[in-house]
Amino acid sequence: MSFVTPDPFTTRPEIDGTFGVVASTHWIATAVGMGVLERGGNAFDAGVATAFVLQVVEPHLNGPGGDVPVILHDVRVGRPQVVCGQGPAPQAATITHLRDDLGLDLVPGTGLLAPCVPGTFDAYMLILRDHGTWRLADVLEAAIGYARDGFPLVERVSATIATVEGLFREHWPSSARVYLKDGGVPAPGTLFTNPALAETYARIVREAAGGTREQEIERARRIWSQGFVAEAIDTFCRGEPVMDVTGTPHRGLLTGADMAAWQASVEDPIGYEYGRYTVLKAGPWTQGLATLQQLALLKGFSLDGLDPAGPDFIHLQVECAKLAFADRDTFYGDPAFVDVPVETLLSETYNAERRRLVGDTASLEQRPGTIAGFGKALDARVSDGARTAVGSTGAGEPTVGRIAATVPPDDARSGVVRGDTVHFDIIDRHGNMITATPSGGWLQSSPVIPALGFCLGTRAQMFVLDEAHPAALAPGKRPRSTLSPTMALRDGAPYLAWGSPGGDQQDQWIPQFFLRHVHAGMNLQAAIDAPAWHTEHFPSSFWPRTARPGVVVVENRVSPDTVAELRRRGHVVEVGSDWSEGRLTAASRDGRRLRAAANPRGMQGYAAGR
Repeated sequence: MSFVTPDPFTTRPEIDGTFGVVASTHWIATAVGMGVLERGGNAFDAGVATAFVLQVVEPHLNGPGGDVPVILHDVRVGRPQVVCGQGPAPQAATITHLRDDLGLDLVPGTGLLAPCVPGTFDAYMLILRDHGTWRLADVLEAAIGYARDGFPLVERVSATIATVEGLFREHWPSSARVYLKDGGVPAPGTLFTNPALAETYARIVREAAGGTREQEIERARRIWSQGFVAEAIDTFCRGEPVMDVTGTPHRGLLTGADMAAWQASVEDPIGYEYGRYTVLKAGPWTQGLATLQQLALLKGFSLDGLDPAGPDFIHLQVECAKLAFADRDTFYGDPAFVDVPVETLLSETYNAERRRLVGDTASLEQRPGTIAGFGKALDARVSDGARTAVGSTGAGEPTVGRIAATVPPDDARSGVVRGDTVHFDIIDRHGNMITATPSGGWLQSSPVIPALGFCLGTRAQMFVLDEAHPAALAPGKRPRSTLSPTMALRDGAPYLAWGSPGGDQQDQWIPQFFLRHVHAGMNLQAAIDAPAWHTEHFPSSFWPRTARPGVVVVENRVSPDTVAELRRRGHVVEVGSDWSEGRLTAASRDGRRLRAAANPRGMQGYAAGR
């Protein structure tokens, strides 16, 4: 019999209705998305409007200069599709230039050497053109209004600005003019505006106006990639060198030609059969395959009846995550450039062999699999202290969590809530579904481009400066992103859309949620609310790419007995605060019934629907 939580209380109700549901990582974005549905828009119109508002209200976690993978199901198409909004490396971004000419062993985590082609705008335009019904001005109206007229800053925006205040004042004055405009760090709750960003989107609307809906959208795509936006990015990157984490200023590598040469694309998702469910992910240019590999490993264990916050459940999930992420760091890369053995990585033969490595005690080793002719192991840089979130240099994973933890007296290291971005899930009454994890271009990544009001992303820091590795840097190549939305079919029908911000933690919290829902029978909200954890065993995807072998960070709501048992099994357990792990949202469709839920952690996410 499945374990049933003894406490039916959830922090919010699971939203339940038949008209439409929206869940996102910020209440304003959720309200905007729901408003689109109420005014006759479909899930894709709502998704695009929600995404642009998230750029405005969570600038420390995503922005126009960033990237996004999207999974959608359009009932007219009849099958799920992936939209790739991950731009590639510039033509000037070569291993020879960074490693040999500049003497670097890693792509910097900030500045102008790490931007890829910004991918979000074109991806949203493709979705709006092919699947939406609204016009360009309508989906951008809310984002322009909030950027122009103001929105209340959440506490983590203020905290992030405070962290990089010195960097802005000393090295990035264009960022200081936007985020320190009144002479200091804006307080939480401040009505914050970004007039330059509002004007960027308003100008695109003006210049694109005229003709059919599709003609306007196509014109907007050209304005972005070949017009004033691309020109401003090109000029800025060719301008004065910009300070980054290396301690040396560098000019940018991204050009207008790079912008003009790329457009978002559509591809099929990767799927894995897990009982009644087919779980879908974007390709191995993301880390999403790591969730599918964990399910392939965990399929060999009996999870029904296990306490989903107990030591057996946590141990099995963590040990399988270690194996899956070791394979991520060995085999994943842009399949347009390298062969990734996806079929083998998900095969029962391969996973039966890997499963034998899961013992009664925690592994402290990096143990990737071996597949002849594929992959190369990644050297792990072992950290002698806690990983940190965004530091004073702007490097590290963006975060909404409080950077604090409760640790035992004999362990001076502190687990922290690190990587974060934004996420949304939307389902309309017709059965259209969209799930997306936008990120990059956050305020601490690189200086604001004054003419545009936003900065570029730093996704290229996930490349490896080793020509033999599948994730090696190369011009025109997509970096192996951490961004990882998820969709699942149940009995062949589109059922569930979900995801979480969190950098390397995304594909740890995502399977945890799914397993609690499937094996413990928890509803969406209960599965989000449940105590969560993550391991830092493997190398981080973010500069400086360090690993903390054996470390598992758990919420304080995990019982002391469970913590003690995990330590007995050899895990290096660090205990965070009660509500410090994950930032999930989810939405489901079962016949006409639509449900949604959002994470209470960080006090930002919200679900709505009726």
